[in-house]
Amino acid sequence: MEQHCYITFPSIYQAIRAEKLLAREKYDYKMVPVPRNISTSCGTAMQCSCRDIFALRDFLRDRDLGIEGLFRVEEENLRVLSVEKLPLTERGTDSD
Repeated sequence: MEQHCYITFPSIYQAIRAEKLLAREKYDYKMVPVPRNISTSCGTAMQCSCRDIFALRDFLRDRDLGIEGLFRVEEENLRVLSVEKLPLTERGTDSD
């Protein structure tokens, strides 16, 4: 079973801005199409380590970047087993 975390954005502008802000940071992430089972937002999401998702959220929010949602997705053989919406407003860390 694989676990991926995603950050979605309200617009493509916010997604591009997030990528630019993170260009010199040491987080492991990639920009991907938004999985249909989590959102139909702007079409671009950030896939990241679930260990880093709250640090990324805080980094982006501290820079006034709009975030639509945070999600943890569990998959097995390309089949989605579960989708969990994570908190947008609490500060903290994730216990992977």
